Amino acid sequence: MRRPGSERDRSIPNPGPARAAVTAPWAANGDDGAAQVVLAFDDNRLATQLFGHYGRNLALVERKLGVKADSRGNHVTLDGPREACEQARAVLEHLYESLRKGHELAQGDVDGAIREVTSQGSLFDFDPAAERQTFDEIHLRRRPVRARTAAQDAYIRALKRHTLVFGTGPAGTGKTWIAVAYAVHLLERRMVDRLILSRPAVEAGERLGFLPGDMKEKVDPHPRPIYHALYYLMDRPFVERALQSGEIEIAPLAFMRGRTLSNAAVILDEAQNATSMQMKMFLTRLGENSHMIITGDPSQTDLPAGQVSGLAEAVRLLEGIEAVGVCHFKAQDVVRHELVGRIVAAYEANDAQKRGGA
Repeated sequence: MRRPGSERDRSIPNPGPARAAVTAPWAANGDDGAAQVVLAFDDNRLATQLFGHYGRNLALVERKLGVKADSRGNHVTLDGPREACEQARAVLEHLYESLRKGHELAQGDVDGAIREVTSQGSLFDFDPAAERQTFDEIHLRRRPVRARTAAQDAYIRALKRHTLVFGTGPAGTGKTWIAVAYAVHLLERRMVDRLILSRPAVEAGERLGFLPGDMKEKVDPHPRPIYHALYYLMDRPFVERALQSGEIEIAPLAFMRGRTLSNAAVILDEAQNATSMQMKMFLTRLGENSHMIITGDPSQTDLPAGQVSGLAEAVRLLEGIEAVGVCHFKAQDVVRHELVGRIVAAYEANDAQKRGGA
């Protein structure tokens, strides 16, 4: 495409899995920064997955980066500001290469790729291949779990480096998911003998006594998100056998007193609902050749008013101690629906305003 009185810049070579012809910038009098990038992907099936059902992945790229993306078969044409087009090109090439390696592509992967490209500063310094190499992942038999954000990358690195790791931050940042994935990784490689997964049995404004059933049936709903992660990351028959044999144990925090947890990967989820005494009790269960991961969102404690959260206190006391890692997630690290990130940010802003007016 050419406007009257403009000159087309020479095409920019683009090595890699997608062949790109770049038409950039044009203007009748001066450079307005507009560009057109055409990408051709060599595998029609993967290109279809890349674009998403009814083009939803391309629509997300359009909305987040301010470009127009028009797909025809295995081709996609990007129109918009030059920098935005280059960022969109980097995102699509990054995701296409991931598909070529056999990885599944979810909306969170698209959102994460966009976030990383836009956080690099100058787009000309961004190298999708180099960025992929710097982001860590957890290798599992069934599927790899890859970091989608810089915070998740730091979290995975901390898990590999430290014996005790705290992951704090808002919902949807992948704290529990990655913790379970790393625990499964340790079990699959026989670096530990068992997984112990725990949560405080504290209800979000309701009372367990009104639920039907015996104690097990009352407590069982609490670790349900952990069950979901296990069944996704491991084969269901293996999970069922491991639960029956005790190789994987899911227990309320209150049942931990008096135990020594050796040769185990131990996870305490929703730790913001642990009291100071419970947290101290749990931390001192750590035995020989064990790894402990504690996750929670300090802003969503369900403890009675005036009760100190054991998570916040433990992080304050233990951060900086050798073999202890602390990773803080923020609203921009949310990898669920993009609206969740905006919801978390709105609540954080409201809390900050209340503190400022106090």
